[in-house]
Amino acid sequence: MLQKLKRDLNNLKNNEKSIILSGFFKTGKGQYGEGDSFLGISVPDQRKIAKKYLSLKLEDIQNLLEANIHEYRLTALLILVEKFKKSFLKNFSQEDSEEIISFYLKNTKKVNNWDLVDLTAPNILGAYLLNKNRDILYTLAKSDNLWEKRIAVISTFVFIKNNDFKDTLEISKILLKDKHDLIHKAVGWMLREVGKKSLKTETDFLSKNYKEMPRTTLRYAIEKFPEKQRKFYLNAKIDIFK
Repeated sequence: MLQKLKRDLNNLKNNEKSIILSGFFKTGKGQYGEGDSFLGISVPDQRKIAKKYLSLKLEDIQNLLEANIHEYRLTALLILVEKFKKSFLKNFSQEDSEEIISFYLKNTKKVNNWDLVDLTAPNILGAYLLNKNRDILYTLAKSDNLWEKRIAVISTFVFIKNNDFKDTLEISKILLKDKHDLIHKAVGWMLREVGKKSLKTETDFLSKNYKEMPRTTLRYAIEKFPEKQRKFYLNAKIDIFK
């Protein structure tokens, strides 16, 4: 089954698109996606293939995660998301869902690009932790690994949807001084989502923390604000450094 899945993906290879994606996902030397290679397959096409192989064993998913081909890893993770939904969200098997969570946490360093994180962290780890202890997110937030830090904050997206903002704000605070642009964007995005649910919660957080926020984080966080309010925060940020 594993080899058939790989053949299905390889048959969809698009050389022109693979070149575009290699640049888009920063695969050059010293960039965050260094070493990643692309077949040039769209996410919808990968979803279609993933649905054909939902019975794939975890050991075969592991094989795909070990590959440097981006679509192998993403398709593997899309399968994992569907397995988790079946076992946990549909209450088929608590034991199976815990095995999937353990597998995901063991492989966080292989969930190693922003799309891989964003498509899986809320739908697996976040969903699992919705009504559970969330200490693991703080461990990930304090990791030296870029992707584990992004997993920590993006996992809270599902909490936000349930009007639970505490962990998003606390993890955002931990990550405010992070140096990487992908963390700046992730934190700003989650703060913006908090604002969609509770503008006061977001503005209270901003009033206490905007002075130490990276400008990218701030811009993402206030993207939906009225123009006058956006200018206030951005101009105040500039004034700090004068």
